[in-house]
Amino acid sequence: MKQLWKKWSIITLIMAMAILAGCGMNGTDTNKQSSGEVNETAANEEQGTEAKQFPVTIKDETGEEIVIEAEPESIISLQASSTEISYALGLGDKMVGVSDYCNYPQEALEVEKVGAQDMNVERILTLLPDIALVTDYHLETHAEILSQFEEAGITVIVIGSETSFDDVYETIDLIGTATGKKAEAEELVSDMKERLETVKEKAQAVTDKKKVWVEVSPAPDIFTTGQGTFMHEMLESIQAENAAGDQEGWVKMTEEEIVHLNPDVIVTTYGYYVESPREAVMTRDGWAEVPAIKSGEVHDVDSDMVTRPGPRLIEGVETLAKIVYPEIFN
Repeated sequence: MKQLWKKWSIITLIMAMAILAGCGMNGTDTNKQSSGEVNETAANEEQGTEAKQFPVTIKDETGEEIVIEAEPESIISLQASSTEISYALGLGDKMVGVSDYCNYPQEALEVEKVGAQDMNVERILTLLPDIALVTDYHLETHAEILSQFEEAGITVIVIGSETSFDDVYETIDLIGTATGKKAEAEELVSDMKERLETVKEKAQAVTDKKKVWVEVSPAPDIFTTGQGTFMHEMLESIQAENAAGDQEGWVKMTEEEIVHLNPDVIVTTYGYYVESPREAVMTRDGWAEVPAIKSGEVHDVDSDMVTRPGPRLIEGVETLAKIVYPEIFN
């Protein structure tokens, strides 16, 4: 009897432990399964959102429709502005080749150089990127090479020559759509527009417009920017007068012609390759009576921020605003 009781006690204990253990394990398994299902569902939803972006159809400078079936994994850019836009959209890890002139951001300096106006065709074909961002210049001068890229399976996207902020917004949207970064492109454009609007609103406080002479190359071959350029649009945005506003595009002018314009402020954009540009302008013969020289209002700005059609244009206009109207924008 004692042995029977002992036997039943042991059986009962084992069953109880099994039941308790089973409840705990079942509960843990259920929780894990539930959590796993949630994570898997979230991942599937995220992948589904990305998948919905492709295939996409875009129109580049050629005006022809380009269908991109899947999200690009590798990109080359043959223009500095397209490279800047790509990095601003978060595509840096996909850049496998950039132009010889791509110098921003810092990471772009580490990427393999694949030419510029003249492309390193062999190297590009070896890299075999999913997408090649080229320019209308390449289309005009190297159409047969671009066809060769396409035959090799590279999607060629031709970026046109931008001359306004609106043009840049369109290019950002184009590259964003083509690479699966549509939302990032919209956010970037929105930020640029908001900052530009802020500049314009502050500029309404300007009561005495200043005349600004912009010099994009030094003497003896002095060039400036007239209408249809970023600098002209920037000066209009800050309520300043472009001294060469009656000109169109990039214009060469003589020192005598410039002196007669009597600018209040002089802005140079070539300090990256000319030593002491301000001193060179300040000491020009016959310029002593120019208002900008008399007041010392001669400044050099980063050329890339005011002439390169990329995201940093907004920094360029903010910089110009502080230079021309420091009492308002500083």
